[in-house]
Amino acid sequence: MSTLSDFAHRATELLGPRGFTCDPDLLEPWLTDWRGRYHGQALGLASPATREEVAAFVKLCSEFDVPIVPQGGNSGMSGGATPDESGKSVLLSLRRMDHIRSLNPASRQAVCEAGVILQTLHEAADKHGLRFPLTLGGKGSATIGGLISTNAGGTQVLRHGTMRAQVLGIEAVLADGQIFDGLTALKKDNRGFDLKQLLIGSEGTLGIVTAANLRLLPAIGDRMVAWCGVASIGDARKLLLHFEQALPDELEGFEVVPAHCLDAVLAHLPGARAPLAERYPWHALVELATTPAEAAALRDKAEAALAEAMEAGILLDATIATNETQADQFWLLRDSIAPAERAIGPAMQHDISVPVERMPDFIEAAIPDVEERFPGVTGVAFGHLGDGNVHFHVLAPSGATRGEWEESQGKAVSRHVHDLVAEWGGSLSAEHGIGQMKRDELGRLGDPVALSLMRSVKQALDPKGLLNPGKLVPLA
Repeated sequence: MSTLSDFAHRATELLGPRGFTCDPDLLEPWLTDWRGRYHGQALGLASPATREEVAAFVKLCSEFDVPIVPQGGNSGMSGGATPDESGKSVLLSLRRMDHIRSLNPASRQAVCEAGVILQTLHEAADKHGLRFPLTLGGKGSATIGGLISTNAGGTQVLRHGTMRAQVLGIEAVLADGQIFDGLTALKKDNRGFDLKQLLIGSEGTLGIVTAANLRLLPAIGDRMVAWCGVASIGDARKLLLHFEQALPDELEGFEVVPAHCLDAVLAHLPGARAPLAERYPWHALVELATTPAEAAALRDKAEAALAEAMEAGILLDATIATNETQADQFWLLRDSIAPAERAIGPAMQHDISVPVERMPDFIEAAIPDVEERFPGVTGVAFGHLGDGNVHFHVLAPSGATRGEWEESQGKAVSRHVHDLVAEWGGSLSAEHGIGQMKRDELGRLGDPVALSLMRSVKQALDPKGLLNPGKLVPLA
């Protein structure tokens, strides 16, 4: 038998017919990223059911020098879970490892395997009067392992931080098949490097996360969701500061939506209605949350804060959702921006951050700059103003062909946007990771010392370069 045939035979013996397949029809759905931008080939799909099977399979890959592309829910934004076109890699799916090993209400901790779906964890925590304080639009498909590997953000980072802040411990399989068991949560542990933090955000290039110990919080007693109209992004920032001062313990999320994005959603989403009667240049979606003990006073506090903002002239109009259904409808408008824009035509999408206090100025400077440099394009910015991360999209001129425009002018647009972000002291990847999409740009704009350190760590932990090759770490 050839070397690859021998590898496939050994993998099937190790994992069984459910655990390994070379069937092209079964592989096909997992060879393309969800945006449809990247498509690759793989010699097989491994689906181990335990950490021991993961470790044994990784050792087998090391023996045969077979590259491994780890994959969670395959809902990433940067092509980090898609193999290259060589067909020499094997996909490693963690979706069968979907058990919540333990959920301890007393310690407010849950030990979840990598394949646990985010929404499943939300529902499990809710049964115990708890919650997991990270959510995003893809919660029905995103997995815990993928969220950790990309250090996912979402809409609650303002108050609770990124995925990095939710992880108390990690279990992972290293490139040589060793199992790193760091699941125990210790508030104080001064035994050197924090290895779990090294693995978080490494996109499967340093190790394969198989489980994590995650922090839980008390369930929300009540929440208030308000849709606000403001005159400018600068006023949106003032409104954020107002809420941070008036309700610092209750402010859960603060999203901004320009008129262009709301118009696109209203045209795209069946039955969608604008929350406010008039059209405003900018909108802010504000979520406040509190404990059961403070629930009765939340609405009064929210109404008072909105009234003060209106009297101060930073708020033009606002409405508070009257029930959970309407609150979810407000959030649906926000979460539908990306598909609504996709329906309009091609666009270059940038997940960027600059210092929080500079974001309004950046938006006001960058949009006209891009539109002047590339006539016919439209710049829009929306998202997580409270943590300095917006999604800066540049829509192609009317009539542009998706693939053709993206590969020509679109690449020049992205390069220019990244240059602007660098000039403003920001990051070209705020929450979506680097993957293969931004690896070369990170190499072009990243700090040389930081890049050298990244390469050194990669070489030390994965000397054969078999873990997710071509992702995250730029070539020297």
